[in-house]
Amino acid sequence: MHLDVQDLRNFYYRSTLGRAAQAAVRGRVQAIWPQATGQTIAGFGFAVPLLRPYLGDARRVIGLMPGPQGVMAWPAGQPNVSVLVEETLWPIETGHIDRLIVMHGLETSERPSDLLDECWRVLGPGGRALFVVPNRAGLWSRSDKTPFGYGRPYTLTQLEAQLRKHEFEPEFHCSALYHPPSFKRFWLKSGPLLERTGTRIPTIMAGGVFLVEVSKRLHPPRGAGIKDKVPSRIRILEGLSNPLPKPA
Repeated sequence: MHLDVQDLRNFYYRSTLGRAAQAAVRGRVQAIWPQATGQTIAGFGFAVPLLRPYLGDARRVIGLMPGPQGVMAWPAGQPNVSVLVEETLWPIETGHIDRLIVMHGLETSERPSDLLDECWRVLGPGGRALFVVPNRAGLWSRSDKTPFGYGRPYTLTQLEAQLRKHEFEPEFHCSALYHPPSFKRFWLKSGPLLERTGTRIPTIMAGGVFLVEVSKRLHPPRGAGIKDKVPSRIRILEGLSNPLPKPA
């Protein structure tokens, strides 16, 4: 079940914990995709907090927000690029997206398989997608104080297996949100240090979210098709070794 867009907006733009979470996840996204010059980049779910760095150099930026969640105008003070869409039927031509970010979209979807098929459809050849989902073992998936406490959390193995099933090839993964989902000032101030520590030594603590970058696999040719019949070598030489009788 998708969260309401007003709750998502209030968390990411009007709370100290939400702004800290936005900065931590966006920093990891920018490390994976430093720039998107001349590319079309889209975000599904509530991924717009991660799209802002690309507004200046991307050819086009699109914020896709599912109907059950609702939509808001974004970015503030600039021409709107967000649009309300059906969860599994986006108004985008096949193969027109170069980069796709999905956050608060997959784990809350009631039709995750159909959603992944739609993600595959809109990506162009060589396109990349980045899925941000709550970590089942992390603290953030256990707290309903944040949007990551809703929906179905994943283990890394579960997420990558589901992506492979839908013709995506995992290329890279990392974690973010190593600080606790707490509004207390001590944890908010310690957040940047904990993020750096978790990034360098990820086995010590579990991050609150996984980020998995995938590439688009191309479907292998399907169907038997029409094949030219190649004569057997044995049949070709048959008349030499065992001459056939001539007709009378």
